Amino acid sequence: MSIDNEIYSLTVNGELHQVKDAWIGESLLYVLRERLGLPGAKGACEQGECGSCTVIIDGQAVCSCLVMAATAIDSEITTVESLAEKYGLTAVQDAFITEGGVQCGFCTPGLIVAIEHLLNKNAEPSELEIKEAISGNICRCTGYGRIFEAVTTAVATRKATQS
Repeated sequence: MSIDNEIYSLTVNGELHQVKDAWIGESLLYVLRERLGLPGAKGACEQGECGSCTVIIDGQAVCSCLVMAATAIDSEITTVESLAEKYGLTAVQDAFITEGGVQCGFCTPGLIVAIEHLLNKNAEPSELEIKEAISGNICRCTGYGRIFEAVTTAVATRKATQS
């Protein structure tokens, strides 16, 4: 098999996708956006510093720009596209809108993924745990106050709907 003609499969959002004519050194971010048509993860720094490309791989939040896509074979990959609930937005997505946590929107998908990941592991995180969970995500518009308010609102909403 020629290096220009690699074919492998990735499980993304619960579905098996064939990645054809790939170069094995392509980043997962590139493959998600350009080869699989999942543009939610954003490419900004391409160095794992901004968090705009955050996805979940096998239960861990990672910057997809730092992962070679071919190394994610046999892994479960979750992107922001899979988070919306069947009948609407998740509590986190809704809270971002309600609390003004969305400004330009570029960092939003990465933040949403990171916060959903946090709340799925810890339903009532402390302020420090929230800060740690989003510490790898840079937002240049909000100053983070509105993002923290969105997390607080999402926690309350999730708690109320589970009661």
